[in-house]
Amino acid sequence: MPHPTAEHREKRRHRSKPHPGNFAVRPRSDTSLDRTTMYNPHAQRPPSAGPPSLSGRASMGGPPPMVHSEQYEQEYDDGRYEQQQYSDPDDEQDDFYQRNNAPSTYADGYPVGSVATQSVRNPSPPPGPILDHSHLRPGNQASLLSHQRTLELYRANAKKTQDPELQFEFAVFMIDASKSLPIPVSEPGNLLEVERATEKREELIREATSLLKRLADRGHPASQYFLADCFANGIGTVKNKQDFDRAYPLFVLAAKHGHPDAAYRAGTCCENGWGCRREAAKALQFFRKAAAALHPGAMYRLGIAELNGELGLSKSPKEGVKWLKRSAEHATAEFPHALHELALLHERGIDNVLFVDYEYSTELLAQAAELGYAPSAYRLGECYEYGKMGCPQDPALSIHYYNIAAQQNHRDACFALTAWYLVGSPGVLPQSDTEAFLWAQKAADAGLAKAMYACGYFLEVGIGTQPNPRESMSYFKRAAELGDKRAIQRLKTPNTPLTSPVGPGGMLQRGPDDSPAKGGKDKDCIIM
Repeated sequence: MPHPTAEHREKRRHRSKPHPGNFAVRPRSDTSLDRTTMYNPHAQRPPSAGPPSLSGRASMGGPPPMVHSEQYEQEYDDGRYEQQQYSDPDDEQDDFYQRNNAPSTYADGYPVGSVATQSVRNPSPPPGPILDHSHLRPGNQASLLSHQRTLELYRANAKKTQDPELQFEFAVFMIDASKSLPIPVSEPGNLLEVERATEKREELIREATSLLKRLADRGHPASQYFLADCFANGIGTVKNKQDFDRAYPLFVLAAKHGHPDAAYRAGTCCENGWGCRREAAKALQFFRKAAAALHPGAMYRLGIAELNGELGLSKSPKEGVKWLKRSAEHATAEFPHALHELALLHERGIDNVLFVDYEYSTELLAQAAELGYAPSAYRLGECYEYGKMGCPQDPALSIHYYNIAAQQNHRDACFALTAWYLVGSPGVLPQSDTEAFLWAQKAADAGLAKAMYACGYFLEVGIGTQPNPRESMSYFKRAAELGDKRAIQRLKTPNTPLTSPVGPGGMLQRGPDDSPAKGGKDKDCIIM
Protein backbone atom coordinates (compact mmCIF):
# COMPACT_ATOMS: atom_id res chain seq x y z
CA MET A 1 0.00 0.00 0.00
CA PRO A 2 1.49 3.40 -0.97
CA HIS A 3 2.57 5.82 1.71
CA PRO A 4 2.43 9.62 1.75
CA THR A 5 5.32 11.38 0.09
CA ALA A 6 7.19 14.39 1.45
CA GLU A 7 5.62 16.53 -1.23
CA HIS A 8 2.19 15.39 -0.17
CA ARG A 9 2.87 16.28 3.46
CA GLU A 10 4.15 19.73 2.52
CA LYS A 11 0.89 20.51 0.80
CA ARG A 12 -1.19 19.76 3.83
CA ARG A 13 -2.76 22.45 5.91
CA HIS A 14 -1.53 21.71 9.41
CA ARG A 15 -3.59 23.00 12.26
CA SER A 16 -2.44 23.88 15.74
CA LYS A 17 -3.38 21.73 18.70
CA PRO A 18 -6.69 23.05 20.06
CA HIS A 19 -6.75 24.46 23.55
CA PRO A 20 -8.97 22.50 25.90
CA GLY A 21 -10.64 25.61 27.25
CA ASN A 22 -13.53 25.11 29.65
CA PHE A 23 -14.39 21.45 29.87
CA ALA A 24 -17.57 19.49 30.27
CA VAL A 25 -20.18 22.16 30.72
CA ARG A 26 -23.11 20.86 32.73
CA PRO A 27 -25.85 19.55 30.44
CA ARG A 28 -28.70 21.96 29.94
CA SER A 29 -32.18 21.03 30.99
CA ASP A 30 -33.37 22.10 27.54
CA THR A 31 -31.46 19.96 25.08
CA SER A 32 -32.70 21.85 22.02
CA LEU A 33 -30.02 23.55 19.96
CA ASP A 34 -30.26 26.93 18.33
CA ARG A 35 -29.97 26.62 14.58
CA THR A 36 -28.22 29.30 12.58
CA THR A 37 -30.20 28.35 9.50
CA MET A 38 -33.78 27.28 9.03
CA TYR A 39 -32.85 24.18 7.14
CA ASN A 40 -31.07 21.22 8.61
CA PRO A 41 -30.75 18.51 5.99
CA HIS A 42 -30.30 15.68 8.50
CA ALA A 43 -33.21 16.86 10.61
CA GLN A 44 -35.54 16.65 7.60
CA ARG A 45 -34.10 13.51 6.03
CA PRO A 46 -35.59 10.36 7.55
CA PRO A 47 -32.87 8.15 9.07
CA SER A 48 -33.50 5.45 6.50
CA ALA A 49 -33.01 7.90 3.64
CA GLY A 50 -29.72 9.39 4.81
CA PRO A 51 -26.38 8.69 3.16
CA PRO A 52 -25.17 5.28 4.35
CA SER A 53 -22.08 4.81 6.44
CA LEU A 54 -19.08 4.07 4.32
CA SER A 55 -17.16 0.88 4.57
CA GLY A 56 -15.13 1.78 1.51
CA ARG A 57 -12.30 4.23 1.00
CA ALA A 58 -11.24 6.92 -1.45
CA SER A 59 -8.81 8.28 -4.18
CA MET A 60 -5.70 10.40 -4.49
CA GLY A 61 -6.74 12.09 -7.71
CA GLY A 62 -7.50 15.78 -8.01
CA PRO A 63 -11.01 17.22 -8.12
CA PRO A 64 -13.14 16.48 -11.17
CA PRO A 65 -13.27 19.14 -13.86
CA MET A 66 -15.72 21.96 -13.35
CA VAL A 67 -18.95 21.49 -15.25
CA HIS A 68 -20.85 24.51 -16.46
CA SER A 69 -24.17 24.59 -14.69
CA GLU A 70 -26.14 25.50 -17.82
CA GLN A 71 -25.50 22.13 -19.43
CA TYR A 72 -27.90 20.54 -16.95
CA GLU A 73 -30.60 23.13 -17.42
CA GLN A 74 -32.51 21.28 -20.11
CA GLU A 75 -31.89 17.80 -18.75
CA TYR A 76 -34.28 18.08 -15.82
CA ASP A 77 -36.69 20.55 -17.43
CA ASP A 78 -39.74 18.37 -18.01
CA GLY A 79 -41.99 21.21 -19.05
CA ARG A 80 -43.95 21.41 -15.82
CA TYR A 81 -42.14 24.55 -14.68
CA GLU A 82 -41.84 26.52 -17.90
CA GLN A 83 -43.26 29.62 -16.26
CA GLN A 84 -40.79 31.80 -14.47
CA GLN A 85 -43.41 32.84 -11.95
CA TYR A 86 -44.94 31.07 -9.02
CA SER A 87 -48.60 31.55 -8.12
CA ASP A 88 -50.00 30.07 -4.97
CA PRO A 89 -53.68 29.07 -5.17
CA ASP A 90 -54.53 30.69 -1.84
CA ASP A 91 -52.53 33.85 -2.54
CA GLU A 92 -54.24 37.14 -1.70
CA GLN A 93 -53.53 40.49 -3.34
CA ASP A 94 -51.11 42.54 -1.30
CA ASP A 95 -51.29 46.23 -0.48
CA PHE A 96 -48.15 48.34 -0.68
CA TYR A 97 -45.91 45.69 -2.29
CA GLN A 98 -48.03 45.75 -5.47
CA ARG A 99 -47.70 49.53 -5.68
CA ASN A 100 -43.92 49.44 -5.76
CA ASN A 101 -43.98 48.61 -9.49
CA ALA A 102 -41.15 46.11 -9.28
CA PRO A 103 -40.00 44.47 -12.54
CA SER A 104 -42.23 41.67 -13.78
CA THR A 105 -39.29 39.28 -13.94
CA TYR A 106 -36.40 39.48 -11.57
CA ALA A 107 -33.88 38.38 -14.15
CA ASP A 108 -34.11 41.79 -15.86
CA GLY A 109 -32.36 43.55 -13.02
CA TYR A 110 -30.63 40.77 -11.11
CA PRO A 111 -27.71 38.77 -12.56
CA VAL A 112 -28.39 35.05 -12.43
CA GLY A 113 -25.03 34.19 -10.97
CA SER A 114 -25.03 36.85 -8.28
CA VAL A 115 -26.72 34.64 -5.70
CA ALA A 116 -24.48 31.64 -6.28
CA THR A 117 -22.21 32.34 -3.32
CA GLN A 118 -24.54 34.31 -1.07
CA SER A 119 -26.14 33.05 2.09
CA VAL A 120 -29.88 33.19 1.74
CA ARG A 121 -30.20 33.89 5.43
CA ASN A 122 -27.85 36.87 5.30
CA PRO A 123 -28.16 38.32 1.79
CA SER A 124 -25.71 40.98 0.70
CA PRO A 125 -27.62 44.13 -0.29
CA PRO A 126 -27.13 45.01 -3.97
CA PRO A 127 -26.21 48.51 -5.17
CA GLY A 128 -29.16 50.84 -4.93
CA PRO A 129 -31.39 52.38 -2.27
CA ILE A 130 -30.57 51.05 1.18
CA LEU A 131 -33.02 50.95 4.04
CA ASP A 132 -32.32 53.50 6.72
CA HIS A 133 -31.66 51.39 9.80
CA SER A 134 -29.79 54.06 11.73
CA HIS A 135 -32.64 54.37 14.21
CA LEU A 136 -32.34 50.66 14.99
CA ARG A 137 -28.66 50.75 15.83
CA PRO A 138 -27.52 50.57 19.46
CA GLY A 139 -27.88 53.93 21.13
CA ASN A 140 -29.51 55.76 23.97
CA GLN A 141 -33.02 55.02 22.69
CA ALA A 142 -32.46 51.61 21.15
CA SER A 143 -33.16 49.76 24.37
CA LEU A 144 -36.46 51.63 24.73
CA LEU A 145 -37.83 50.36 21.42
CA SER A 146 -40.33 47.59 21.92
CA HIS A 147 -40.40 44.57 19.65
CA GLN A 148 -43.58 45.84 17.99
CA ARG A 149 -42.14 49.34 17.46
CA THR A 150 -39.02 47.90 15.84
CA LEU A 151 -41.18 45.86 13.49
CA GLU A 152 -43.29 48.90 12.58
CA LEU A 153 -40.20 50.96 11.77
CA TYR A 154 -38.79 48.15 9.66
CA ARG A 155 -42.12 47.81 7.84
CA ALA A 156 -42.29 51.55 7.15
CA ASN A 157 -38.84 51.49 5.59
CA ALA A 158 -39.70 48.43 3.51
CA LYS A 159 -42.72 50.27 2.08
CA LYS A 160 -40.49 53.04 0.79
CA THR A 161 -38.22 50.87 -1.30
CA GLN A 162 -38.73 49.26 -4.69
CA ASP A 163 -35.72 47.01 -4.24
CA PRO A 164 -36.86 43.36 -4.14
CA GLU A 165 -33.73 42.36 -2.26
CA LEU A 166 -34.56 44.67 0.62
CA GLN A 167 -38.17 43.58 0.64
CA PHE A 168 -36.86 40.04 0.86
CA GLU A 169 -34.76 41.04 3.88
CA PHE A 170 -37.89 42.36 5.56
CA ALA A 171 -39.75 39.10 4.90
CA VAL A 172 -36.88 37.12 6.44
CA PHE A 173 -36.91 39.52 9.40
CA MET A 174 -40.60 38.86 9.98
CA ILE A 175 -40.11 35.09 9.88
CA ASP A 176 -37.28 35.36 12.40
CA ALA A 177 -39.35 37.72 14.54
CA SER A 178 -42.26 35.29 14.56
CA LYS A 179 -40.01 32.55 15.91
CA SER A 180 -38.74 34.78 18.70
CA LEU A 181 -42.18 35.89 19.88
CA PRO A 182 -42.81 34.35 23.31
CA ILE A 183 -45.88 32.14 23.64
CA PRO A 184 -46.99 31.76 27.28
CA VAL A 185 -47.47 28.30 28.69
CA SER A 186 -51.12 27.36 28.36
CA GLU A 187 -52.82 27.41 31.77
CA PRO A 188 -56.46 27.67 32.83
CA GLY A 189 -56.11 31.37 33.64
CA ASN A 190 -54.27 32.65 30.57
CA LEU A 191 -55.89 30.93 27.59
CA LEU A 192 -56.85 34.28 26.05
CA GLU A 193 -53.27 35.55 26.35
CA VAL A 194 -51.96 32.41 24.66
CA GLU A 195 -54.49 32.78 21.85
CA ARG A 196 -53.51 36.41 21.25
CA ALA A 197 -49.79 35.61 21.18
CA THR A 198 -50.37 32.73 18.76
CA GLU A 199 -52.49 34.90 16.47
CA LYS A 200 -49.81 37.61 16.51
CA ARG A 201 -47.22 35.08 15.41
CA GLU A 202 -49.48 33.76 12.66
CA GLU A 203 -50.13 37.30 11.39
CA LEU A 204 -46.40 37.89 11.01
CA ILE A 205 -45.98 34.62 9.13
CA ARG A 206 -48.92 35.43 6.84
CA GLU A 207 -47.51 38.86 6.03
CA ALA A 208 -44.04 37.46 5.39
CA THR A 209 -45.20 34.59 3.17
CA SER A 210 -47.51 36.95 1.25
CA LEU A 211 -44.55 39.20 0.47
CA LEU A 212 -42.37 36.24 -0.43
CA LYS A 213 -45.02 34.95 -2.84
CA ARG A 214 -45.09 38.25 -4.71
CA LEU A 215 -41.33 38.37 -4.93
CA ALA A 216 -41.32 34.75 -6.09
CA ASP A 217 -43.87 35.60 -8.79
CA ARG A 218 -41.44 38.22 -10.08
CA GLY A 219 -38.66 35.66 -10.39
CA HIS A 220 -36.64 36.54 -7.29
CA PRO A 221 -34.63 33.33 -6.70
CA ALA A 222 -33.79 33.96 -3.03
CA SER A 223 -37.49 34.46 -2.27
CA GLN A 224 -38.42 31.35 -4.23
CA TYR A 225 -35.92 29.34 -2.24
CA PHE A 226 -36.79 30.84 1.14
CA LEU A 227 -40.52 30.38 0.61
CA ALA A 228 -39.92 26.78 -0.42
CA ASP A 229 -37.82 26.33 2.70
CA CYS A 230 -40.68 27.69 4.80
CA PHE A 231 -43.13 25.23 3.26
CA ALA A 232 -40.67 22.36 3.71
CA ASN A 233 -40.35 23.24 7.40
CA GLY A 234 -44.06 23.71 8.02
CA ILE A 235 -44.02 27.51 8.20
CA GLY A 236 -47.04 29.18 6.62
CA THR A 237 -48.71 25.84 5.91
CA VAL A 238 -51.93 24.18 7.03
CA LYS A 239 -51.53 22.99 10.63
CA ASN A 240 -47.81 23.80 10.37
CA LYS A 241 -47.13 20.54 8.54
CA GLN A 242 -44.35 20.07 6.00
CA ASP A 243 -45.69 20.74 2.51
CA PHE A 244 -43.26 19.51 -0.13
CA ASP A 245 -45.98 19.63 -2.79
CA ARG A 246 -45.67 23.41 -2.65
CA ALA A 247 -41.97 23.49 -1.81
CA TYR A 248 -40.61 21.35 -4.64
CA PRO A 249 -41.82 23.53 -7.59
CA LEU A 250 -40.27 26.56 -5.90
CA PHE A 251 -36.97 24.76 -5.40
CA VAL A 252 -36.99 23.96 -9.12
CA LEU A 253 -37.72 27.56 -10.13
CA ALA A 254 -34.97 28.93 -7.90
CA ALA A 255 -32.57 26.28 -9.22
CA LYS A 256 -33.29 27.39 -12.79
CA HIS A 257 -32.31 30.91 -11.71
CA GLY A 258 -28.92 29.59 -10.59
CA HIS A 259 -29.56 29.17 -6.85
CA PRO A 260 -27.20 26.39 -5.62
CA ASP A 261 -29.06 25.65 -2.37
CA ALA A 262 -32.31 25.30 -4.30
CA ALA A 263 -30.72 22.89 -6.78
CA TYR A 264 -29.41 20.79 -3.90
CA ARG A 265 -32.79 20.76 -2.16
CA ALA A 266 -34.56 19.87 -5.42
CA GLY A 267 -32.15 16.96 -5.73
CA THR A 268 -32.98 15.69 -2.24
CA CYS A 269 -36.69 15.93 -3.07
CA CYS A 270 -36.23 13.88 -6.25
CA GLU A 271 -34.07 11.34 -4.45
CA ASN A 272 -36.59 10.78 -1.67
CA GLY A 273 -39.86 11.44 -3.47
CA TRP A 274 -40.78 14.54 -1.46
CA GLY A 275 -43.39 16.48 -3.43
CA CYS A 276 -42.51 14.66 -6.64
CA ARG A 277 -41.83 11.23 -8.07
CA ARG A 278 -38.72 9.48 -6.80
CA GLU A 279 -36.30 9.80 -9.72
CA ALA A 280 -32.61 9.08 -9.16
CA ALA A 281 -31.61 10.37 -12.61
CA LYS A 282 -33.25 13.75 -12.06
CA ALA A 283 -31.81 13.96 -8.54
CA LEU A 284 -28.37 13.36 -10.01
CA GLN A 285 -28.87 16.21 -12.47
CA PHE A 286 -29.85 18.61 -9.71
CA PHE A 287 -26.91 17.55 -7.55
CA ARG A 288 -24.53 18.08 -10.47
CA LYS A 289 -25.96 21.52 -11.10
CA ALA A 290 -25.45 22.48 -7.45
CA ALA A 291 -21.99 20.90 -7.37
CA ALA A 292 -20.98 22.95 -10.40
CA ALA A 293 -21.61 26.00 -8.19
CA LEU A 294 -19.42 24.43 -5.45
CA HIS A 295 -22.26 23.52 -3.11
CA PRO A 296 -20.54 21.36 -0.43
CA GLY A 297 -23.64 19.29 0.28
CA ALA A 298 -24.14 18.41 -3.37
CA MET A 299 -20.48 17.55 -3.85
CA TYR A 300 -20.60 15.32 -0.78
CA ARG A 301 -23.70 13.54 -2.05
CA LEU A 302 -22.06 12.93 -5.42
CA GLY A 303 -19.00 11.56 -3.66
CA ILE A 304 -21.07 9.11 -1.63
CA ALA A 305 -22.99 8.10 -4.76
CA GLU A 306 -19.76 7.39 -6.64
CA LEU A 307 -18.31 5.41 -3.73
CA ASN A 308 -21.38 3.26 -3.18
CA GLY A 309 -22.81 3.09 -6.69
CA GLU A 310 -25.99 5.06 -5.96
CA LEU A 311 -28.23 7.33 -8.05
CA GLY A 312 -27.70 5.10 -11.06
CA LEU A 313 -23.91 5.44 -10.99
CA SER A 314 -21.45 2.58 -11.07
CA LYS A 315 -19.01 2.30 -8.17
CA SER A 316 -15.96 4.47 -8.66
CA PRO A 317 -13.94 5.07 -5.45
CA LYS A 318 -11.47 7.27 -7.29
CA GLU A 319 -14.16 9.62 -8.60
CA GLY A 320 -15.98 9.49 -5.28
CA VAL A 321 -12.99 10.75 -3.37
CA LYS A 322 -12.43 13.51 -5.89
CA TRP A 323 -15.86 14.85 -5.04
CA LEU A 324 -15.31 14.36 -1.30
CA LYS A 325 -12.04 16.28 -1.48
CA ARG A 326 -13.69 19.15 -3.29
CA SER A 327 -16.54 19.20 -0.77
CA ALA A 328 -14.02 19.18 2.09
CA GLU A 329 -12.30 22.23 0.60
CA HIS A 330 -15.61 24.12 0.81
CA ALA A 331 -16.89 22.59 4.05
CA THR A 332 -19.16 24.69 6.23
CA ALA A 333 -20.80 24.24 9.62
CA GLU A 334 -23.89 22.99 7.78
CA PHE A 335 -21.96 20.63 5.50
CA PRO A 336 -18.82 19.32 7.28
CA HIS A 337 -19.55 15.71 6.34
CA ALA A 338 -16.88 15.28 3.65
CA LEU A 339 -14.13 16.08 6.16
CA HIS A 340 -15.36 13.31 8.43
CA GLU A 341 -15.77 10.75 5.64
CA LEU A 342 -12.30 11.45 4.25
CA ALA A 343 -10.87 11.03 7.74
CA LEU A 344 -12.53 7.62 8.07
CA LEU A 345 -11.26 6.59 4.64
CA HIS A 346 -7.70 7.58 5.54
CA GLU A 347 -7.93 5.30 8.59
CA ARG A 348 -8.29 2.29 6.28
CA GLY A 349 -6.94 3.23 2.87
CA ILE A 350 -7.67 1.70 -0.53
CA ASP A 351 -5.13 -0.26 -2.55
CA ASN A 352 -3.75 1.85 -5.40
CA VAL A 353 -6.20 4.63 -4.58
CA LEU A 354 -5.80 6.01 -1.06
CA PHE A 355 -3.03 5.50 1.50
CA VAL A 356 -3.46 5.03 5.24
CA ASP A 357 -2.48 8.22 7.03
CA TYR A 358 -3.49 8.59 10.67
CA GLU A 359 -1.93 12.01 11.02
CA TYR A 360 -3.90 13.44 8.12
CA SER A 361 -7.04 11.67 9.34
CA THR A 362 -6.85 13.40 12.72
CA GLU A 363 -6.26 16.74 10.96
CA LEU A 364 -9.46 16.27 8.99
CA LEU A 365 -11.35 15.26 12.12
CA ALA A 366 -10.07 18.38 13.89
CA GLN A 367 -11.27 20.58 11.03
CA ALA A 368 -14.72 19.00 11.16
CA ALA A 369 -14.81 19.30 14.96
CA GLU A 370 -13.95 22.99 14.69
CA LEU A 371 -17.04 23.34 12.51
CA GLY A 372 -19.05 21.71 15.30
CA TYR A 373 -19.54 18.27 13.75
CA ALA A 374 -20.31 16.00 16.71
CA PRO A 375 -19.22 12.61 15.23
CA SER A 376 -15.76 14.02 14.44
CA ALA A 377 -15.41 15.57 17.88
CA TYR A 378 -16.41 12.29 19.54
CA ARG A 379 -13.91 10.33 17.44
CA LEU A 380 -11.11 12.70 18.48
CA GLY A 381 -12.20 12.37 22.11
CA GLU A 382 -11.71 8.61 21.80
CA CYS A 383 -8.34 9.04 20.11
CA TYR A 384 -6.96 11.27 22.87
CA GLU A 385 -8.48 9.16 25.65
CA TYR A 386 -7.11 5.81 24.51
CA GLY A 387 -4.14 6.90 22.38
CA LYS A 388 -5.59 5.75 19.08
CA MET A 389 -4.45 6.70 15.55
CA GLY A 390 -1.09 7.92 16.78
CA CYS A 391 -2.57 10.46 19.18
CA PRO A 392 -1.02 10.77 22.65
CA GLN A 393 -3.22 10.04 25.65
CA ASP A 394 -4.29 13.52 26.66
CA PRO A 395 -7.17 13.89 29.16
CA ALA A 396 -7.54 17.61 28.48
CA LEU A 397 -8.01 17.18 24.74
CA SER A 398 -10.18 14.11 25.21
CA ILE A 399 -12.56 15.98 27.49
CA HIS A 400 -12.45 19.02 25.21
CA TYR A 401 -13.63 17.08 22.17
CA TYR A 402 -16.13 14.99 24.10
CA ASN A 403 -17.64 18.21 25.38
CA ILE A 404 -18.01 19.63 21.85
CA ALA A 405 -19.97 16.56 20.83
CA ALA A 406 -21.94 16.29 24.07
CA GLN A 407 -23.20 19.86 23.81
CA GLN A 408 -24.91 18.72 20.61
CA ASN A 409 -26.55 15.82 22.44
CA HIS A 410 -24.22 13.16 21.04
CA ARG A 411 -25.21 10.34 23.37
CA ASP A 412 -21.92 8.44 23.37
CA ALA A 413 -20.01 11.64 24.11
CA CYS A 414 -22.37 12.42 26.99
CA PHE A 415 -21.71 9.00 28.47
CA ALA A 416 -17.97 9.40 27.93
CA LEU A 417 -18.14 12.50 30.13
CA THR A 418 -19.97 10.42 32.73
CA ALA A 419 -16.93 8.15 32.86
CA TRP A 420 -14.52 11.08 33.07
CA TYR A 421 -16.44 12.69 35.94
CA LEU A 422 -16.56 9.42 37.87
CA VAL A 423 -12.76 9.26 38.03
CA GLY A 424 -11.77 12.86 37.36
CA SER A 425 -8.43 13.96 35.98
CA PRO A 426 -5.92 15.76 38.22
CA GLY A 427 -5.43 19.34 37.11
CA VAL A 428 -7.98 18.98 34.31
CA LEU A 429 -11.37 17.83 35.61
CA PRO A 430 -12.49 17.48 39.25
CA GLN A 431 -14.16 14.22 40.23
CA SER A 432 -17.92 14.67 40.63
CA ASP A 433 -20.53 11.94 41.03
CA THR A 434 -23.27 14.55 40.63
CA GLU A 435 -22.00 15.66 37.23
CA ALA A 436 -21.52 12.03 36.24
CA PHE A 437 -25.18 11.31 36.99
CA LEU A 438 -26.37 14.38 35.05
CA TRP A 439 -24.42 13.40 31.95
CA ALA A 440 -25.64 9.81 32.23
CA GLN A 441 -29.20 11.12 32.32
CA LYS A 442 -28.56 13.17 29.20
CA ALA A 443 -27.16 10.12 27.40
CA ALA A 444 -30.10 8.00 28.55
CA ASP A 445 -32.58 10.60 27.33
CA ALA A 446 -30.86 10.38 23.94
CA GLY A 447 -31.57 6.65 23.83
CA LEU A 448 -28.31 5.00 24.93
CA ALA A 449 -29.12 1.68 26.62
CA LYS A 450 -25.97 1.41 28.73
CA ALA A 451 -26.57 4.95 30.00
CA MET A 452 -30.06 3.90 31.07
CA TYR A 453 -28.55 1.02 33.02
CA ALA A 454 -26.02 3.39 34.60
CA CYS A 455 -28.80 5.77 35.67
CA GLY A 456 -30.67 2.85 37.19
CA TYR A 457 -27.54 1.85 39.10
CA PHE A 458 -26.91 5.43 40.29
CA LEU A 459 -30.50 5.80 41.48
CA GLU A 460 -30.60 2.46 43.26
CA VAL A 461 -27.28 2.88 45.06
CA GLY A 462 -27.46 6.66 45.46
CA ILE A 463 -24.46 7.88 43.46
CA GLY A 464 -24.64 11.55 42.50
CA THR A 465 -28.29 11.64 43.51
CA GLN A 466 -30.65 10.52 46.24
CA PRO A 467 -31.61 6.81 46.16
CA ASN A 468 -34.88 6.22 44.34
CA PRO A 469 -35.67 2.51 43.82
CA ARG A 470 -38.85 3.15 41.83
CA GLU A 471 -37.18 5.45 39.31
CA SER A 472 -34.20 3.11 39.24
CA MET A 473 -36.38 0.20 38.09
CA SER A 474 -37.88 2.45 35.43
CA TYR A 475 -34.41 2.99 33.93
CA PHE A 476 -33.63 -0.73 34.15
CA LYS A 477 -36.83 -1.52 32.24
CA ARG A 478 -36.00 1.00 29.52
CA ALA A 479 -32.50 -0.45 29.16
CA ALA A 480 -33.85 -4.01 29.07
CA GLU A 481 -36.26 -3.09 26.29
CA LEU A 482 -33.24 -2.05 24.23
CA GLY A 483 -31.50 -5.35 24.93
CA ASP A 484 -29.08 -4.45 27.72
CA LYS A 485 -28.17 -7.83 29.28
CA ARG A 486 -27.24 -6.38 32.67
CA ALA A 487 -30.60 -4.64 32.92
CA ILE A 488 -32.41 -7.82 31.93
CA GLN A 489 -30.55 -9.73 34.64
CA ARG A 490 -31.28 -7.02 37.19
CA LEU A 491 -35.00 -7.25 36.50
CA LYS A 492 -34.85 -10.99 37.12
CA THR A 493 -33.37 -10.44 40.60
CA PRO A 494 -34.94 -7.18 41.79
CA ASN A 495 -34.61 -8.05 45.48
CA THR A 496 -30.86 -8.59 45.37
CA PRO A 497 -29.28 -5.42 46.81
CA LEU A 498 -26.60 -3.62 44.84
CA THR A 499 -23.52 -2.34 46.64
CA SER A 500 -21.93 1.04 46.17
CA PRO A 501 -18.21 1.27 45.38
CA VAL A 502 -16.14 2.69 48.21
CA GLY A 503 -15.15 6.34 47.90
CA PRO A 504 -15.49 8.91 45.13
CA GLY A 505 -14.66 7.54 41.74
CA GLY A 506 -15.02 3.97 42.90
CA MET A 507 -17.40 3.17 40.07
CA LEU A 508 -14.48 3.05 37.64
CA GLN A 509 -11.35 1.24 38.74
CA ARG A 510 -8.31 1.79 36.57
CA GLY A 511 -6.62 -1.22 35.08
CA PRO A 512 -2.87 -1.93 35.23
CA ASP A 513 -2.30 -0.36 31.81
CA ASP A 514 -4.51 2.64 32.44
CA SER A 515 -2.58 4.86 34.80
CA PRO A 516 -4.08 8.13 36.03
CA ALA A 517 -1.29 10.00 34.28
CA LYS A 518 -2.41 8.55 30.97
CA GLY A 519 -6.05 9.21 31.65
CA GLY A 520 -7.08 5.62 30.98
CA LYS A 521 -10.05 3.81 32.48
CA ASP A 522 -10.65 0.14 33.08
CA LYS A 523 -12.98 -1.12 30.38
CA ASP A 524 -14.39 -3.81 32.70
CA CYS A 525 -15.85 -1.33 35.15
CA ILE A 526 -19.23 -1.83 36.79
CA ILE A 527 -21.37 0.43 34.61
CA MET A 528 -19.51 1.10 31.38
